[in-house]
Amino acid sequence: MNKAVNDGVWSGSWVAERLGVELLGDPELTDLLGLALRRNPKRAHLLVSNVLGKHVPQSPTVVYGYGFSLGRRVRELLGTEESRRAVVLGYAETATGLGHAVADGIALAPYLHSTRRPVPGVATAGGFEESHSHATSHLLLPENPALLAGDGPLVLVDDEFSTGNTVLNTIRDLHERYPRGRYVVVALVDMRSAADAGRLEEFAAEIGARVDLVAAASGTVSLPAGVLEKGQELVARYESESAGSGSRSSAAPSRLVAQFPAPLKDKAAAATPDATAEAPPSIETTPTPNPLGARGTARPAPTGPHPTDNPSGARGTARPTPTGPHPTDNPSGARGTARPTPTNPHPNNNRLTQVDIRWPKNLPDGGRHGFTPGHRIRLDRALPAMAARLADALPEDATRIHILGFEELMYAPLRLARELEQIVDAGVTYSTTTRSPVLAVDDPGYAIRSRLTFPAHDTPADGPGDRYAYNIAGADFDAVVAVIDDTADTPELHAPDGLLARLAEHTPHVVLAVIPSYVPERPAMLPDPLRGPAFSSYAPEEVGWLLQDLSDVTLEAPTEEREEAIQSGGAHYAESLPVEYQPSEQYQQLFHTALDEAADRLALAVGAVTELVLAERSPHPVLVSLARAGTPVGVLMRRWAQHRHGLDLPHYAVSIVRGRGIDANALRWLAAHHDPADVVFVDGWTGKGAITRELTEAIREFEESDGITGFDPEIAVLADPGSCVKTYGTREDFLIPSACLNSTVSGLISRTVLRSDLVGPHDFHGAKFYRELAGADVSVDFLDAVAARFPEVSDAVTVLAKELLAADRTPTWEGWAAVERISEEYGIHDVNLVKPGVGETTRVLLRRVPWKILARAGAGADLDHVRLLAEQRGVPVEEVAELPYTCVGLIHPKYTRGATGADGKAVAV
Repeated sequence: MNKAVNDGVWSGSWVAERLGVELLGDPELTDLLGLALRRNPKRAHLLVSNVLGKHVPQSPTVVYGYGFSLGRRVRELLGTEESRRAVVLGYAETATGLGHAVADGIALAPYLHSTRRPVPGVATAGGFEESHSHATSHLLLPENPALLAGDGPLVLVDDEFSTGNTVLNTIRDLHERYPRGRYVVVALVDMRSAADAGRLEEFAAEIGARVDLVAAASGTVSLPAGVLEKGQELVARYESESAGSGSRSSAAPSRLVAQFPAPLKDKAAAATPDATAEAPPSIETTPTPNPLGARGTARPAPTGPHPTDNPSGARGTARPTPTGPHPTDNPSGARGTARPTPTNPHPNNNRLTQVDIRWPKNLPDGGRHGFTPGHRIRLDRALPAMAARLADALPEDATRIHILGFEELMYAPLRLARELEQIVDAGVTYSTTTRSPVLAVDDPGYAIRSRLTFPAHDTPADGPGDRYAYNIAGADFDAVVAVIDDTADTPELHAPDGLLARLAEHTPHVVLAVIPSYVPERPAMLPDPLRGPAFSSYAPEEVGWLLQDLSDVTLEAPTEEREEAIQSGGAHYAESLPVEYQPSEQYQQLFHTALDEAADRLALAVGAVTELVLAERSPHPVLVSLARAGTPVGVLMRRWAQHRHGLDLPHYAVSIVRGRGIDANALRWLAAHHDPADVVFVDGWTGKGAITRELTEAIREFEESDGITGFDPEIAVLADPGSCVKTYGTREDFLIPSACLNSTVSGLISRTVLRSDLVGPHDFHGAKFYRELAGADVSVDFLDAVAARFPEVSDAVTVLAKELLAADRTPTWEGWAAVERISEEYGIHDVNLVKPGVGETTRVLLRRVPWKILARAGAGADLDHVRLLAEQRGVPVEEVAELPYTCVGLIHPKYTRGATGADGKAVAV
């Protein structure tokens, strides 16, 4: 085994010689781990990581590189698509930074770590106990409770995998509430015993899921009989010597200069990120030749996340150990020789500097409440400026700089340290304070050479107590930068025996950087869905509308005025409503005739698309229709699931607005009440696919802004003539009678409205309930007519669904191509003014100013209502021999109220 650590001595040899403890396994284990002792009734020995950045000061490049490389290995294991669905969970306090770095390596997954700090106003989403720890209670406090509810892989990260009890208990607890098919356990070292090695496979079989393990190295700890008692005796003896000295700090070596561990360049730390935006900023692979004191010398650009071979973690050559006396913080000496209690070694030039690094507003300081890939992108952009401000606060002649994080706050200090390491001509190391009490022994063969003890300074929920910083005393740092969150910036921090004062005893310069502790804003309480009969003519169980009622607001404008405003850019179509005209008796009769003729066809398509959803999307889907055209379809799908499978599916209607996206508050409500992975968006039909694209982009933006993942933007539709989706009942362009009418076939609900003076940041989009049109309402008639055909088409649905499930349903987007062609051929040059398909053409005639209608030659009764509306509007119908749709509606491309193609009068239907 490689012994190239403290003075060429393995930092576990002191414990190994006295207790007979051995590390067996991969040769790099002794580079990754040292040994120490602690007072713990369950396990006396402590595996001390040399590359974790907790107890042992180390180059931040090395620390970050190990975690990032493990993340890259996880991404290779899962593949890109599974990585997008993954969530990474790290363990407090030791692995919070490691888990963050793993998530960065995966690049596509949000991150959450457990915490021992309750946060008022943030609900607990779970918790677990750590059996061998001195502090056992872990809380899960995600800002978005749905973060843990998806069915994608869960990646659990800890510094070591020993018995596996903590990880397996976590999986078992979460799996009971949020079952998923795959878990990945990640650790720096896999140290399971032979007896524990088989438990992972047994556990996976027990829960019916796949559980993989990724580690940088593996081995076991050989423990002789009586090791616990013997270890406790050693701890008691050395602690009594320390107590007898009267000092709160124990066992500091006289000198630790350039004696920190140098890890092997194992393959886990040698993975090079691909040259994409997902890769982290470049990381130096080897130390530069310029000496530590050489400030201002340019460095070659770093290339990849590899650990360095520099024992100090510095970016140059370690200075020789000074020959003069150096006060220590070691009262007992650990070798049997008591040392005098130290005095301040820097009585004249000691100073504290506080620097505002200007942490970005509303950027989480870590993963306590969740940290998304979007958050990482924001941090990457802000880091250079923050590190520069930190560098400006450091003394010009400093050649050894240490960044000290704070308990669970490991990631932000690590990224700052790593960025600082790139821009200063000094050695930079990194570690953090901890709750964990460990014996300090002044011996090169022991991992914890010194210990600073100070009172807790973040008002912990479990009361006051001591906290520790290891291997800082005696390390000869020219400056120590303490990075804490503002919750911990308390009088205890600045007290005479507080952390800052303790650091000042061992370095001439202490710099304090305070980061705002991110606390999720308590979201405004969104109201419950609106339901009939108070809002809409549908029964309350048929659909819940995630909308606000604007029935008392005048929003209607004549069709011609709206068209002119929309095309001139003076208004968005969703800022007003077309007048809801009453259908004529002739037109109503046409609707009923079309419904009677199409009911079987509709029932077949409803059954087929519902069966596809149940087979491919979720056995218990949450139907979310796009108001309003999708809502009757959502109700029918819900009825089919009841009829065929006895399922009572939840169904909601939400607003989506072209150019503005989907209602984000509706998504937040859905995520708070259901698993986003179960949500299936429903619409009536596709035209050219604009809403399909709109929804995909809106979901992507929502994931980045809110960190809520799991929503699938794939829409389920009755008819997909544009070949834009893969979940459909048919791809034929036929008349869906609900397209013939406006609100009177959609529960008497208007189009949705999005206007800033009516819809605030915490409001649902709006809509109106046209109660006054109740006499003409055929909404329930439409539903009943189609549902009445379900028994007749049941066998046909079985056959059709089987055919569709076996077919290649990959979207070809041929409809979009056709629209682009038509737009150019007719000199329109705007695809938004081309509305393909029977449904969209009907909308043009009812709501917009039509220019002309293109009809496929030979089209039959499906176009009777279109021809009638066109005749009433004075709009020409042009037959086209080869048209991919039954018909296409063209909106007047240069409309003013005096333009050809509209009579300027209200449409009479």
